[in-house]
Amino acid sequence: MPASPAQPGGSYPGLRPRAETAPALLSIVCPAYNESDTIVSFHKAVSKAMRRLAQPFEIVFVNDGSTDDTLLKMRELRSVHPNTAIVDLSRNFGKEIALTAGLDQARGDAVVVMDADLQDPPDVIAEFIAGWREGYDVVYAQRRIRNGESWLKKATAAAFYRMMRGVGPTPLPENVGDFRLMSRKTVDAVCALRERHRFMKGVFAWVGFPAKVIQYDRAPREAGATKWNYWKLWNLSLEGLTSSTLAPLKLSTYFGFAVAGFAFLLGVFFIIKTLIYGDPVQGFPTLATLILFLGGVQLMVLGVMGEYLGRIFNETKHRPLYFTNAVEPSEAAAQAGGETAEPALLSGRSVA
Repeated sequence: MPASPAQPGGSYPGLRPRAETAPALLSIVCPAYNESDTIVSFHKAVSKAMRRLAQPFEIVFVNDGSTDDTLLKMRELRSVHPNTAIVDLSRNFGKEIALTAGLDQARGDAVVVMDADLQDPPDVIAEFIAGWREGYDVVYAQRRIRNGESWLKKATAAAFYRMMRGVGPTPLPENVGDFRLMSRKTVDAVCALRERHRFMKGVFAWVGFPAKVIQYDRAPREAGATKWNYWKLWNLSLEGLTSSTLAPLKLSTYFGFAVAGFAFLLGVFFIIKTLIYGDPVQGFPTLATLILFLGGVQLMVLGVMGEYLGRIFNETKHRPLYFTNAVEPSEAAAQAGGETAEPALLSGRSVA
């Protein structure tokens, strides 16, 4: 997929292959909320894929305030597989924050982000590592087929990506989720961005390091039900739009000028019409329509401004992104010389 260096997945002049054939330690970050039905299968599938590659790895599970026995199963896995780390968040903070917590804890030379539902096949990690070996800092997976999703979800997702490509400051590749490999340099850059309103796909694209695309077919969920509904997806879309661009504010301004110009021309028309023909009939319907229309436009523009103002309010409070009940590092990270996460409020690696 040829493209300029600014386009994710493009060719990068001067890109040098890495001397290492594989990362010394690969961290696999998996945020989970009520994934009791899939967490064991996920661990088994990932471990099998890593054994085939003879790749040293750790799995960093993030328990995002699960209300089932997800945490219990994570700890059972850790008792048997010491290369498992657990970040137990104090409550449900949402996937974007949970993913950030996992990246904060990951200690590998490269980090792979995956969901616990096994819709993203672990076998693709081999292609990720091949791209990393070529010198890319980001290797992301693009879905050719999205099995297990309704036509409405596919259509709305396609519309969202088209909109973001049109108004976003950085290219956002279509049909790409969080499933990707990132170099340590990229992970450190992502973790340095501590805004509370996080749209991780936009953050991944914004850091702008050399990226390569790998296409794959996405499978249906292994078990359980998705935790996303259309209301949550709508809010995530708003988050992505308002955290990535000022386009809604600019569009509101342009729309306001357009409506003001239209109202002025309409006013001139009614004045001329009254002077020439008179106005024997009361213009209540026209007046009511104009008032309601202009009032609706004003409320819409105020709503857009309110969305941004609310985000400014949340950012200025400088609250930590998350709190943890416990952080249990893996033995693999300790053997690789990694340190456990230290408490931090704003710009540190994690919040404990």
